[in-house]
Amino acid sequence: MPELCRLGATELAALLAKGAVSSREIVTAFLDHIDRVNPAHNAIVSLRERSDILAEADAADGRLRAKGPDGLLHGLPIAIKDLAPTKGLRTTFGSPIHADFVPDADSLTVARIRAAGAIVIGKTNTPEFGLGSHTYNPVFGTTRNAYDPGLSAGGSSGGAAVALALRMLPVADGGDMGGSLRNPAGYNNVYGMRPSQGRVPNAGSEDLFYSQLATDGPMARSVADLAGLLAIQAGPDARAPLSLQDPFRWEPGTRARPGRIAWLGDLGCHLAMEAGVLDVCEWALARLAAAGCAAEPVLPKFDWERLWSAFVVLRQFSIAGKHGPLFDDPATRGLLKPEMQWEIESGRRLSADALYAAARTRTDWYLECLRLFEDFDALALPSAQLFAFDADWHWPREIAGRPMDSYHRWMEVVAPGTLSGCPVISLPAGFDGAGRSMGLQLIGRPGDDAGLLGLAELHE
Repeated sequence: MPELCRLGATELAALLAKGAVSSREIVTAFLDHIDRVNPAHNAIVSLRERSDILAEADAADGRLRAKGPDGLLHGLPIAIKDLAPTKGLRTTFGSPIHADFVPDADSLTVARIRAAGAIVIGKTNTPEFGLGSHTYNPVFGTTRNAYDPGLSAGGSSGGAAVALALRMLPVADGGDMGGSLRNPAGYNNVYGMRPSQGRVPNAGSEDLFYSQLATDGPMARSVADLAGLLAIQAGPDARAPLSLQDPFRWEPGTRARPGRIAWLGDLGCHLAMEAGVLDVCEWALARLAAAGCAAEPVLPKFDWERLWSAFVVLRQFSIAGKHGPLFDDPATRGLLKPEMQWEIESGRRLSADALYAAARTRTDWYLECLRLFEDFDALALPSAQLFAFDADWHWPREIAGRPMDSYHRWMEVVAPGTLSGCPVISLPAGFDGAGRSMGLQLIGRPGDDAGLLGLAELHE
């Protein structure tokens, strides 16, 4: 592996600023490494022509000499998750319907990443329309785990997580509705952060006054890089009326003070868990305890089946509204995977009463989180309910002998974090005896992304 590829964005930026290395040298090292590694893992797709990428690197070197860096990502390569539109670069959403779609504009977060000096070299693979925490689609095929190509990479930011873990990228973007920044981070031993709702504006959404389930966010191999990319993505925008107005600030070295963590585990046996998952997470919590943050088993008094039902209802409502026209068109309905068709059909059967009840449940859970945060600094859960599974599966049909009743029920453990609206980080927790990695979710106080990053740095 080229030495430059071992470094993260913060370290590479420092070398560039000192003139110790050029953007062309960095980009060439990463492209050479991608050529060697990517064919076995299929993490990066729609890779641009090398000559065009290197021309941008030369231009970045010229700007650096003339006026200094554009930002943290100046002259560094990045591949954008294939759910985010990229101007002039194919964006498929993992769907054959959009296999040849080339946007004429960047999404807001992509525009901010480019403004920070990044060179977009391609896209990272994702499931069809981001549905399901397993990265495969009929356009590009399956992305394979960084540690074992026979296993799932997770999803939907699976391509991003694998590219990071295998040092094909210094940092990566992603998005999260149902664990898409957390599950693949756990499966590939990197960091993934779902920011506070509204921290990263969702200006491209068709439902600007409702978009409160999905959010963009950063992935990285270090907390400093995670915070650095979040600082680029974050910030209010008038086109996103629900975006947070307070600026995001965090500096490396601002470790959290010793505190208390509520370990929710398997929610009092409500969640099916593969043997070993809780052990790996408790090992990670023991390391935090050694640093001064003690974890205590806690079982909130909440109806977990009610919470899961609210997650499903709100998700189906959003998906049916956004993708319903593809279902209505005879030319595209058959190109939608069965899980998407099920989401749309179910969403269209929802009543106003069901939507109101789901919103009320979400509010009740948020209030319960506030009660917990009176005594604890973070809430902890595993990032997934089983270790990375066979890459050829569509989704796990059972966990520990308990059948899963939908394509996403096996990821129920992420629903509390999503519905809280609070910031959530998946930390690398460790590996089981078979060499499969697992992550630990930490849910922080509302709006306190910086405090949660400090806790992650303490763990790091």
